[in-house]
Amino acid sequence: MILSSLAPAALAVVAAAALLRPGRRPKLLPVLAEIASLVALALCVAGAVQFTLNGPVTGGWLRLDIVSTVMTCLVGFIGWVVLRYSRTYLDGADREGRFHGLMLSVLALVLLLVQAGSLWLLVAAFASAGLVLRQLLLFYPDRAPAQRAAAKFSRVWGAGDIALLIATGLLWAGFGTADIAAINDAAKAAPLPAAAQAAVAFIVLAALLKTASFPLHGWLTEVMEAPTPVSALLHAGIINGGGVLLITFAWLVQASPAAMAALVLLGGLTAVFGALVMLTQSAVKTALAWSTVAQMGFMLLQCGLGLWPLALLHILAHSLYKAHAFLSSGGAVAAVQAVRRPGPVATPGLAAVLRAFLLALALYATVAVCFILVWGPKSPQALALGAILIFGVAYLVAQGLADAAPRALTRRTLLASAGATLAYFGFQALAAWMVGAALPGVPVAGGLEWALIALTVMSFGILAVAQALFPHWAHHPAAAGLRVHVANGFYLNAAFDRLMGGFRT
Repeated sequence: MILSSLAPAALAVVAAAALLRPGRRPKLLPVLAEIASLVALALCVAGAVQFTLNGPVTGGWLRLDIVSTVMTCLVGFIGWVVLRYSRTYLDGADREGRFHGLMLSVLALVLLLVQAGSLWLLVAAFASAGLVLRQLLLFYPDRAPAQRAAAKFSRVWGAGDIALLIATGLLWAGFGTADIAAINDAAKAAPLPAAAQAAVAFIVLAALLKTASFPLHGWLTEVMEAPTPVSALLHAGIINGGGVLLITFAWLVQASPAAMAALVLLGGLTAVFGALVMLTQSAVKTALAWSTVAQMGFMLLQCGLGLWPLALLHILAHSLYKAHAFLSSGGAVAAVQAVRRPGPVATPGLAAVLRAFLLALALYATVAVCFILVWGPKSPQALALGAILIFGVAYLVAQGLADAAPRALTRRTLLASAGATLAYFGFQALAAWMVGAALPGVPVAGGLEWALIALTVMSFGILAVAQALFPHWAHHPAAAGLRVHVANGFYLNAAFDRLMGGFRT
């Protein structure tokens, strides 16, 4: 028996009891909800120990492998933290018992989702999690923005469920089985049949819809009308479902060059778009939501490049960071107000920005060469991804090289650049070691892939330079109008509202 498979049952029992007492202060149920989440986390950790000692277990309705082990521990930990936070946050609220019941239910379904060994269970868990999450988004049902966000979420998530159901039928027709491990093994051994090639397209479509990728990203930026624990659980956990889907079928997806190119194109576009809009947001939670859009695009880009271990590590790191960011967002304004400026603000000029980017790239190249000499060659895709990451660090280096910057700031930013590069290659090696041969290696990039990679790297570079020079152009009259358009996401979300009749809600 897979020990982590007992975790959903432990949550479901208390969820049923909580839903029977849906009102305010349902006695000991909030405490029992936290205890149930802690028991589920313990079972997930026990499953990880079982995997370490006995190896993977495949076949049947559930599976135990490196992907499911990492994701169950992550979901269990995030769920426990969010439910512990919810005890205080929802204390005395109307329908407090219902909230805890729904939260436990969606956690149980997500745990089933990440452990699913059968396509049918995977589809059912995705669809059921979407239905329960919609109820959480409508926890304050009288709020019109909550109604619009829930309506858009239902349409996008439901479309992803339909795409996944079609993919399941095509995979059944192509391979004659619904077992996920068997399908991946077949994808390793031989070229994909025509039905499986079509199924990959629908899997990628489902992943794009469930990660709120461009241009159907609007629902993710509007879910803050729900209680903060719901936002934290969604942005730190459930939104990663599309990435988990791609990593689960990594061998299948990588067998389709067209699917990989689509992930690079749409993932890179979503990452650039989300990061650009995030820079213009003034509300803390809205900025975090746009950050999630950018991060999901970046994760899709990693999948399209064939950096599957890094994509899994990215999900893990982003989930932990985003859960903390949302749960601590209430103190962000006070923290900013408490900051004391030590002196004049360092505003780098064009020369300082160019020096910063050249220096950051030089440090990155030096560290990369050292890693290659010690641990062997790195794939071109991994080097290109690292260059994208270092552009963000170059922005900090530019602050340190500004004329008014104190030397202490200069030293710290240079150390940050070197540290970020070391961390990137170090965590990349760690992720590859942990995953081993469970996920495919990096494919050979073709001409189209190289063109898309170059376009993405160039786009991130232009965005980073523009951000570093922000004090010099932000107050220009032309920039003021542009800022309004960018802050509104170029009105794509408004177009979606109009299309679905959301303005009448």
